[in-house]
This record gives sequence, C-alpha cells and structure tokens, in this order.
Amino acid sequence: MSDVISVLLSRNSTKAITGPGPNEAQLQQILATAMCAPDHGRLRPWRFKRIQGENIAHLADLAVKAMADEGRPLAENKEKNMREWLGRAPLVLAVGSYVDHSNDRIPQHERLLATGAAVMNILNAAHALGFGAFWSTGIGTYTDAVPEALGFDPLEYEFLGFVVIGSLQEPLAQKERPAVADHVTDWEPDLA
Repeated sequence: MSDVISVLLSRNSTKAITGPGPNEAQLQQILATAMCAPDHGRLRPWRFKRIQGENIAHLADLAVKAMADEGRPLAENKEKNMREWLGRAPLVLAVGSYVDHSNDRIPQHERLLATGAAVMNILNAAHALGFGAFWSTGIGTYTDAVPEALGFDPLEYEFLGFVVIGSLQEPLAQKERPAVADHVTDWEPDLA
C-alpha cells in the first residue's frame, strides 16, 4: 500500500490536541493543500481566518456571549468543556465559503463542496505532518455574531465552522470504519 493511502486510511478527527501547533512553514504547506481542492469554475470560494494565541480565548468569549444573546446559552458543563479544549488548541482556522453573486453559472452547493474538499485536504495534510485536527461546527458557528465578528458577512459568505490543529496528546487509536460494501453499489441501466 502506498504511503499516501496509508496516511489517508489512518486519519481520525480528534479533540485530544495540545501545543505546539504547526510552525509557519508547516502551516503554509497545510494551507497550500487547500488550494488543490477540486473547484468547478476555478472560483476558489474557500476563505480561512487564522486564530492563535490569546485570540482563541477571545473567540471562546465571543461564542459564549453570542449564544447567550441569541437565546441559546451553553450549559455550564458544555461551556467548560469548550473552553478547556480551546485552551489547549494552538491554532484555529475559521472557514467560510465565498458567495460570488456575479457568477450564477456555478451553483452555490458546488462552492460549498469545493470548500469542504479544501478543508478535507487541510485535515489530511495536518495528519500527514503528524498533527491532530478536527472540524468543529460548535464555537458559535450557527450564530449571527461569531461569523460577522470574524469578517464573514452572511451576504457574502456561508460560514462553515472551525478547523482546530495541534500536536497529539497521545497516539490515536484506529477507529472502526464502515464496510465499503455497505456504502457502494453497482448501477446498471434498465435496458428493457
């Protein structure tokens, strides 16, 4: 089995991360893989905001306040858990998909798929470099205030959450995977 396939087959999402995160050269490699995502029309809709250091704690504060302000306060234990794992995170990437209103040829769902593919490349690249990572739609993703505070105006972007990257706290155990046969079938045309 090729090294690339082995890396892909061994990837798992994990919140069990800590510092240090990728250095600048490693992060540029990781982000460069996002630019290789399939992208109908070369619209390159993916946008990322890098959040590091004390700004991660400010992001947590923003998310907690936004959820409370919008009538969906976090339970005390959920807030505590979020602050704990964010407190260990050395790097958070906010993810948005740019909506180009001047282009009506490429449907918006294809732009979202391209952004998702870019994120998957980031997750795979982080794993290939020995880091742990996960894509979170917590941290106030589904509020109005958090995306706007990050510069993702809802008239121009669909906000898709956060990618968190750091060093693994411990080696990851391999997760059980579904059987391919349970998810793939052959199609044959009805020639009758």
